[in-house]
Amino acid sequence: MNMSIVKKLKALHQLALSLTCSALLSLPLVAETAWRIDTVASDLDFAWSLAFMPDGRFLVTERTGQLVILNADGSEAKRQAAALPDMFVAAQGGLLDVLLAADFDSSGRLFLSYSCGNLNANSTCLASAQLINDELTAIRPIFRAQPERRGAAHYGGRMVQLPDETLVLTLGDGFDYREQAQNKANHLGKTVRLTVDGAVPADNPFVNQAGIAGEIFTLGHRNVQGIVYDPQTGQLFSHEHGPKGGDELNLLSAGQNYGWPVATYGVDYTGARVSPYQRFVGMQDPLYVWTPSIAPAGMTLYQGALFPEWQGNIFVSALAGKALHRLQLTAGKVTAEQVLLADLATRLRDVRTGPDGAIYLLTDGAKGQLLRLLPN
Repeated sequence: MNMSIVKKLKALHQLALSLTCSALLSLPLVAETAWRIDTVASDLDFAWSLAFMPDGRFLVTERTGQLVILNADGSEAKRQAAALPDMFVAAQGGLLDVLLAADFDSSGRLFLSYSCGNLNANSTCLASAQLINDELTAIRPIFRAQPERRGAAHYGGRMVQLPDETLVLTLGDGFDYREQAQNKANHLGKTVRLTVDGAVPADNPFVNQAGIAGEIFTLGHRNVQGIVYDPQTGQLFSHEHGPKGGDELNLLSAGQNYGWPVATYGVDYTGARVSPYQRFVGMQDPLYVWTPSIAPAGMTLYQGALFPEWQGNIFVSALAGKALHRLQLTAGKVTAEQVLLADLATRLRDVRTGPDGAIYLLTDGAKGQLLRLLPN
């Protein structure tokens, strides 16, 4: 490409900021669309992530450490333990995201994020592997976030592959280490950009800078659990959990600082102030904020054919909010929001657009489900 992906994302970020004067105003509800919800599969054990296989089957990660292949009709085709090196399963930790590589059809290659280590020293890890004849093989760790920390919360773990085939992996601040989100010497509270082999791309924003981790793509995050790339505009969106209030939707640009914990619209769980600042010079404002918190967990950019009126909308699955949030974007800013599926009253972990144009969701819990949203 004529312009590197890093420079392109920077240019698009500046354009969006010039068009977005405020994302925090009350927004109108968007018009209703007739839809129905079907249950595709049940009895999933804390399902975390969903991917679509070329043959029409589903690939599901369970945070408890299982990789599950479901047939197109939802029946279980294969369940296997993801034998990832040093995997640590506790609280928010375990097997997290699954991403099929751009060349999966020919190589069978995929990527898995997971927590690794033990209760006293753990981190977010990334491994590449191959799925050959439904067997997970050739597992190879390619990245381990540093430093390791104590506890079992705020791992981030979502992934996206950009058109240049680099990977962006989201990370959390480790919960008790929030000040480290501003420390460029480590990976806590960052997103990182890597090659498919885990190396640092030559055009990363902080590459070869003394005292700075070269993998860093953006910084100042709390716990990023949603990320999507828009192939039509070249924009990269993420969302992250705030503390008590202050969940954010952000437009990511290489090298930018997204504020946490210096600038936040949330407060601590005790009600104490995290920071006196909601905005701070040199730090990026969110495109949109949720207060009270909805606990955003998954995200998809809809570009399917079944719901033409939803083209280009962002869908966010919510855990605490127990709903699916549809955001309408116009000229780079959120102009309307609709809350769907609140009547289910269940925690929604992941949301994806299927190759058939339907919207698929994973519910959270020991008896989780794979749901499909279709036009009525």
